Amino acid sequence: MQKLFEEVGSLDVRCYEKFELSEDILMEHAAEGMAAYIRQNFSNDSTLCIVVGSGNNGADGIALARLLHGDFQVTLLHAKTPKSPMALLQKNRADAIGVTVVSQLPSHADIIVEAIVGTGFKGSLNETLTQLIVDINKTNAFKIACDMPTPGFFADVTLTMGALKKALFLDKNKDAVGNIEVINLGISRNIYEKESNWQLLDMDDIELPHRLCEDSHKGSYGHLAVISGEKIGASLLCAQAALRFGSGLVSLVGFEKEHALHIPHALMYAHSLPENTTAIAIGMGLGSEFSENELLEFLDNGLPLVVDADLFHMPLLLKLLQKEQIVLTPHPREFVSLLRLVQLAEITVEELQADRFKYVELFCNAFTHATLLLKGANVIIGQKDTFYINPHGSAKLAKGGSGDVLSGLIAALLAQGYTPLKAALNGSLTHTFLAKNYSGADFSLTPDDLIAGIGKL
Repeated sequence: MQKLFEEVGSLDVRCYEKFELSEDILMEHAAEGMAAYIRQNFSNDSTLCIVVGSGNNGADGIALARLLHGDFQVTLLHAKTPKSPMALLQKNRADAIGVTVVSQLPSHADIIVEAIVGTGFKGSLNETLTQLIVDINKTNAFKIACDMPTPGFFADVTLTMGALKKALFLDKNKDAVGNIEVINLGISRNIYEKESNWQLLDMDDIELPHRLCEDSHKGSYGHLAVISGEKIGASLLCAQAALRFGSGLVSLVGFEKEHALHIPHALMYAHSLPENTTAIAIGMGLGSEFSENELLEFLDNGLPLVVDADLFHMPLLLKLLQKEQIVLTPHPREFVSLLRLVQLAEITVEELQADRFKYVELFCNAFTHATLLLKGANVIIGQKDTFYINPHGSAKLAKGGSGDVLSGLIAALLAQGYTPLKAALNGSLTHTFLAKNYSGADFSLTPDDLIAGIGKL
């Protein structure tokens, strides 16, 4: 896991005050880190245009131009006139050694570095800058963003300074940031960074439910009850994923007997909750199959619970939120409905997506015992005051039924004794790993492919 920060300005100030590192020193290391990336990945005959703004993000770019001047064919384009003290200082240094300044985007460049505005930018770009970004995007150059892509810019790689910023992992930025690399600012990240209650998940954080004890039986690995509602296919996908992911027993509860021939023989079905149930999954394809009283009969217990899909629109959820062990897995529209249901916020999906972190924190601070998994291009998982981002998802998963498989993975782990938070983290990482492992065309992945892939983990 890697730490994530809302902002790093306070971390920079700490460097000045505690470690005797000046703003100038940090900037030189930032520029040298970018220069090292370019030297390692491109030959010296590459043509390079660095497009800079008026503030310290632009100053980083100007310093980079100075460092590469003489080794690469470098041109510097001032998208905005330097204004900050550091930008003016770096401009004087670049001018002194003769860095070439151009007034418009070159007709050809192998590499374009975009350093127009940084993480502190608010508002919108003017028409001239907007058009410049459009023109850069149209080029065939390899595109590098300095610290954070300017709005509208699509980078192949983002070289971010000092530490990872949460804003890099907003859904709206997923296509813009490209690969992300952290540039060292002259001290180890272990020293530069402080504690954070936000973490970025790495693939090697997965803890799979390997069976380490040979003296065991099917009951040793839990019994998951999947409440099967109106759309049977959704509960079937959830159940099959759970069985494949290690749950010793899986029962479809409420499943009609006449459908029994159409389910895998390893799955069981029952009218009521089996006595040895260790976890429940509910919501996927639920529809209006059951009355609230019937559902409460299934749920009037202290068993760990995964809630998905239709339940986010039902008042019954208010009662379920009193449970101590509950994992909620909404997509954005369902989360907006959930926020409205619990009277925390009346917002649109667009407002949610613009500030996902804020609303996840709002919910988790209000329901401190619940574990929330907000689906999206980057999945957010939170419990109380601890939050995680899983950035490993892909458009392959944008297919009906993928979410039912995710619920099955999480529910299987709950049934086997994982805590709700650990079940959500490992279920989510496994889900994205399965998609990443899929070798077919990106549009062809199905829920069945995900389930089959579990056996290859």
